[in-house]
Parts: sequence; structure tokens; C-alpha cells
Amino acid sequence: MNFHAVKAIYRFEMARTWRTLFQSIVSPVISTSLYFVVFGSAIGSRIPQIEGIGYGSFIVPGLIMLSLLTQSVSNASFGIFFPKFTGTIYELLSAPISFVEIALGYVGAAATKSILLGLIILATAALFVPFHIAHPLAMVAFLVLTAVTFSLFGFIIGVWADNFEKLQIIPLLVITPLVFLGGSFYSVSMLPPFWQTVSMANPVLYLVSGFRWSFYEVADVSIALSAGMIGFFLVACLAVVWWIFKTGYHVKN
Repeated sequence: MNFHAVKAIYRFEMARTWRTLFQSIVSPVISTSLYFVVFGSAIGSRIPQIEGIGYGSFIVPGLIMLSLLTQSVSNASFGIFFPKFTGTIYELLSAPISFVEIALGYVGAAATKSILLGLIILATAALFVPFHIAHPLAMVAFLVLTAVTFSLFGFIIGVWADNFEKLQIIPLLVITPLVFLGGSFYSVSMLPPFWQTVSMANPVLYLVSGFRWSFYEVADVSIALSAGMIGFFLVACLAVVWWIFKTGYHVKN
């Protein structure tokens, strides 16, 4: 394992974060703060509690998951797409670096950015609403595994995309709607039976539910099922990344 190569890619990607600090950190935090103002104050005044939890506190895990998923995908996809767009990807491919080391550098940096953003949003949430974390270790595990999994997914999108429009279409038209419809701002138990069944087909529901359980020990599905779904997504993304580098799909050509 060439750790110097992994470190070089990782540091380069992290340095880009500090150069675009407003876009990478400040903008998502401001957007999340507006969610607290709008949903926590305006809607929260009409919905006192959900499953014994104040509405403003109830949406904290959902808002963190919203930012975590969208930023993980965006950071990782742009990180690998830009070298393809500029042609510098060939310098990496000709260097004595394995595909595993390339993926570790880009995915590791994207996951680190997302985790830092999630922790910042968690601290920001404390300024608006009271909340507690019943299972800190489970919360950290869900945070890290989700960030890594969706950074891998973003890496796949970045390899697949051949223009900026394709780069944005999955986060905007797939990830964000799934998060909004995945119980981020409500409990699935509040829906009619038919829509509860439909919601179970949304994979993001299991992530949000497990993450919320680590805070308040309330969930729409069992914690074991949530953990199993994250493990399944992680293995699936690893398999696709392995196939991409084995075949050279949209990388060598």
C-alpha cells in the first residue's frame, strides 16, 4: 500500500475544501439553520411533539442526514470528475498508484468533509433546539458508515458522468427527494397505511430511522434492519468501484 500516494490525494482534496470554505461548509450550515427556523418554528408550533419528542428536536437527525448524504455524493463525485474533465486523471493512472489507493484518497477526503460538516451541523442545532444522544457510539458509527458509503456512491457517479449536467442530476433529482420522503421531517407512522408501505421501499428511510434511533431510541424500522441496509449499500458500492477499476469503465477511455 502506497500511503504517500493516498496521503497526497487526500491532502489535495482537503485543501480544496479550505479554498472553497463558503461553498463547502458555510453554505450547508446556513441552509440547515434556515430549515430549523422554518420547520422548527413555523411548523413546529403546529406539531408540538412526535412520539414524545419536540418537533424541532425530532428533525435534527433528519437534517444532519440530509446534508451528510448530499454533501458526500457531491464532494466525491466532483473530486474524481474534475481530473477526468481536465485530463489530469491520466497522470494518476500513469503513476505507480493502484486503483485502491486512488479510491482511498478521494473517498476518504469526501467522507472526512461530510463527517466534519455533520458534526458542525450537530453543534449548530444545539443553538436552536434541545436534544440528547442516547447512544453516542451508534450515532458516530451511523455517521461514519453513511458518509463512507455515499462517498463511494458519489465516486461512482463522478466516474459515470461525462458532463456537469450528469454530475448534478443524481444528487438533485434522486438523493434529495429520497431524503425528504424518507422520514427526515416526519415519522412514517403518521402516514396512511398505503403510504407507509410505499415508504418502506425508500432506502434512505432506513438510514434516517437508524440515525434517529441513536438519538432518541425511536425508529420507524428496527435498528438491526437499518444497520443491515447500510452494510448492504456499502458492500454494493465497493463491488461497483472494484468493477470500475477492473474494467477501466470511463477511466482509461
